[in-house]
Amino acid sequence: MLEMKRKINAHMLTTMALLVALMVVLTRILGIETQFIRISFTFVPKMIMAMLFGPFWTGIGAALADVIGITMFPKAAPFFPGFTLNAFLGGLIYGYFFYKKEITWKNAILCTLVTSLVINLFLTPLWLAIMYNVPLNSWIIWGPRLVKEAVMLPIHSILFYVVGRAMPMKHLTKNLKMSV
Repeated sequence: MLEMKRKINAHMLTTMALLVALMVVLTRILGIETQFIRISFTFVPKMIMAMLFGPFWTGIGAALADVIGITMFPKAAPFFPGFTLNAFLGGLIYGYFFYKKEITWKNAILCTLVTSLVINLFLTPLWLAIMYNVPLNSWIIWGPRLVKEAVMLPIHSILFYVVGRAMPMKHLTKNLKMSV
C-alpha cells in the first residue's frame, strides 16, 4: 500500500476527480440499468484510475463515484452499502492487476475473471437477494446475470487490453509527477 503514502498534488486530484465524474456519467446517465442488472462502460475510467493511482486510491475513487452517482441520480433502487463495497473492491482488484504493470492479455483476462466471480457472481447476487428479499437461487437474479457475464467477459477483456496498451503512461505519470 505504498501509494497511500504518496502526496496528492492538485493535478493528481483533478485527474482523479475527472475520472470519478466520468464513472458517474457512464454508470448513471449512459448505463443500461434494471432492478437486477446494470450494463455500463465504467470499467474503462476505473482501469485508467487503477493504472495511474493504484489499488487503494482506485477503490476510494470508485466508492466515491458510487455514492455521488446514487446521490445525484437516484434510480428505482435505494442506496445499499453493499454496492459501494463492490465498487471499492472492484477498484482494489483493478489496481492489483493494472498498477505499475504492463497490460497483457493475461492480466486483462484475469482481472475480468476475478471481478466477474467475486463481485458480479458472488457479492452482487447476495446484495440483491438481501435488498429484494428474493431467494439467492432465484432465476430472476441468475438468468440475466449469467447472460450478461458471458457477453461482457470478452468485451471487458478486449477493452482492458486495447485501452491499457493505448494509454501513454509515461507521459501521464510525468504530468502527475509520479514514476511508473
